[in-house]
Amino acid sequence: MRIGHGYDVHRLVPERRLVLCGEEIPYELGLLGHSDADVAVHALMDAVLGALALGDIGHLFPDSDPKYKGADSMLLLGEVIGIMRGKGYALGNADITIIAEKPKLAPYIEKMRGNLANAFGCGIERISVKATTEEGLGLGGVGIGANAVVLLEEIDK
Repeated sequence: MRIGHGYDVHRLVPERRLVLCGEEIPYELGLLGHSDADVAVHALMDAVLGALALGDIGHLFPDSDPKYKGADSMLLLGEVIGIMRGKGYALGNADITIIAEKPKLAPYIEKMRGNLANAFGCGIERISVKATTEEGLGLGGVGIGANAVVLLEEIDK
């Protein structure tokens, strides 16, 4: 078994879509980033890469490379999953916490879990997505952050 942790944060800005765990959330602000800035998926990819001791997504998908401009983070997650499988591992479980003052994310959590389960080809019971606020502290509504922890299990050969 291997355990990995990931963290990401992006600023909220006008005229951008808000995408979390591959789900577009209706909101007047979106996350600023080179790709679609899906902080939850970015944290998840960093957790998987960390468990494999392969660095982070900035190393794999540099923001200096124009081919990742506006990239769909779920497609990038698919590449990370392919690397994970190629190294002989499968997802045991993933636990993601999204940190956001607004918008309220509860109505979208099950869709987010389903999107991630589909990406990993696993049951939804292996994917936990939670949302919390910082009670007006920390990011204070100017951004959204996410933490992710994964357990990878070696595939029987």
